[in-house]
Amino acid sequence: MSTATGLSLTASGTIPQELLDLPWQLPLAQWPADVLAALPRGISRHIVRFAYLGGSVIAIKETSERAARHEYRMLRQLGRLGAPCVKPVAEVTGRADENGEPLSPALVTRHLRFSLPYRAVFNQMMRKATLQRLIDAQALLMVELHLLGFYWGDVSLSNTLFRRDAGNFKAYLVDAETGELHPKLSTGQREYDLEVAQINIAGELMDLMEGGFVDEDVDAVATSGQFIDSYRGLWHELTGDTAFNPDQQWLMEERIRRLNELGFDVEEYDIRSASDAGRLLLRPKVVDPGHHQRRLMALTGLDVQENQARRLLGAIDAYRAAHDPHGDEAVAAHMWTQQVFQPIINRIPRELRNKLEPAEIMHQLLDYRWQRSEREGRDVPLEEALPSFIEEELRGYRDEAILMVNPPTDVMKQLELGADSSGTQDDDAGNDEDASAWYS
Repeated sequence: MSTATGLSLTASGTIPQELLDLPWQLPLAQWPADVLAALPRGISRHIVRFAYLGGSVIAIKETSERAARHEYRMLRQLGRLGAPCVKPVAEVTGRADENGEPLSPALVTRHLRFSLPYRAVFNQMMRKATLQRLIDAQALLMVELHLLGFYWGDVSLSNTLFRRDAGNFKAYLVDAETGELHPKLSTGQREYDLEVAQINIAGELMDLMEGGFVDEDVDAVATSGQFIDSYRGLWHELTGDTAFNPDQQWLMEERIRRLNELGFDVEEYDIRSASDAGRLLLRPKVVDPGHHQRRLMALTGLDVQENQARRLLGAIDAYRAAHDPHGDEAVAAHMWTQQVFQPIINRIPRELRNKLEPAEIMHQLLDYRWQRSEREGRDVPLEEALPSFIEEELRGYRDEAILMVNPPTDVMKQLELGADSSGTQDDDAGNDEDASAWYS
């Protein structure tokens, strides 16, 4: 779609009027505060800003026309494949200022709610165990993308967003500018992505260590090596062979169960003869992430992260065991949703409901209830634990789904480096969210 001023927008579906009304005639760094949204930004080679669009928030990145077109199409393709990535909104070209001087094209994506760039995750001293969970999430993201045939080309923590997922993290691709989609990646392509990732992650961790945001005993190079180990372990589990005898069918079932526990369904697998006489080899052929997500969705209609789904399924199993051990699973799941989950979420004060996703609130409450039961030596009911959980835990979290109107904290100013393509600091570092109490 083109406007009368020569502005051209490429988008899927209807282009909202609010998008056309944004001040495209100004360089992004000069956009007025009344259209900008207060969210933390990570390091980028380009100018990036967040803006309001109706009742939601969008991310806008100034880049070249070729890069904007490529990334917009790449993100659309990845979205159709179900990849964990941000959603593209539009590609904007033909921009010019009031004097007719050309301005950089822009890529518009939808902001991923409840997510933060890695530097905001490290706003307080990051414990070594939490860092490992972050690295594991990055490795899983890379495995998922490689299984889809996506060659990233610029793997880094900076090009990723992270969301809570029941004590772990879920990683999402946020920058596909250098990416390519292939029917299948070669070993060389995967290995080059790993090499780039190892170098970038080590450098990013060294930078954080200089700022004092990571435990002193963390070794940046060794941690980037752990990323490689995590990736290789996942890749082998998802694509490697399992050798077994014809009378060892349980080995097949065990392999599939391990994949389910990792959060993958096995849609197809190959069984072929091994070089050893009488032995067979099992190799998963088509694996699909989201095993627990799909199961919970089918049972309750709740759409949550994978580890959150795993935790809620465990809560449903416990509810079923307590109320009707031999009853139908679907009925128990429905009753748990109506009698436990929804009433708990409804009791959260309205002003606190943007602190965490509902599924994450339930996960945190279950953990809190367990810890309190341990301290008091009795089984504390959820209903009894909820009020103190709200006051002692939930109220202290930052609002992860809404925008902060306060000026950025000194911590956030330190985290917001906003480097442009020349490596210099972006001076317009305002409109950033206070990321305190997110994860440490």
